[in-house]
Amino acid sequence: MFMPRILLAVTGGIAAYKAAALTSLLVKADHTVRVIMTDAATRFITPLTLRALSGQPVLTSMWDADDHPESQHIGLARWTDLMLIAPCSATTLSGLAHATADSLVTLTATALPSTTPLAIAPAMNADMWANPLVQRNLQFLTDHLNNLTVIDPEDGWQACRTTGPGRMAEPETILERITALL
Repeated sequence: MFMPRILLAVTGGIAAYKAAALTSLLVKADHTVRVIMTDAATRFITPLTLRALSGQPVLTSMWDADDHPESQHIGLARWTDLMLIAPCSATTLSGLAHATADSLVTLTATALPSTTPLAIAPAMNADMWANPLVQRNLQFLTDHLNNLTVIDPEDGWQACRTTGPGRMAEPETILERITALL
């Protein structure tokens, strides 16, 4: 039985709390899940939570030790059947668009083979989502990465006490979208 290998990358933002439900859903759907996190993500949800749910070590730094004989970002990029960045913050979106490999997440995404699907689920405040610079970075990525799938944010109540587009898609929606990619 094929058990897809999912590399879930969690970035900073209040939507990081949804990574717990997403990890649980992925494991229940018979996916092998490895989690990597930006430093900012660890301020919203702990690596221990995601380790308990995934049953795998969680890496938070490009300097963490891993079980891959290659550099960890290369090993993870080669290991995965699909890389999912959820939530994908404005910072990470910019890092991807500019190939700024300054976190384990952007470093690994930069090493991802062009034949491996990359899915992103952006999440940010409605004003940030509407910002022309954020939209330019998103457009650049969709124009240049054939393996990219964007799971658009939803409209709704946000932690900043406003309503609008920018909420990360619900974990069930993300699972449905990535299942179709595999």
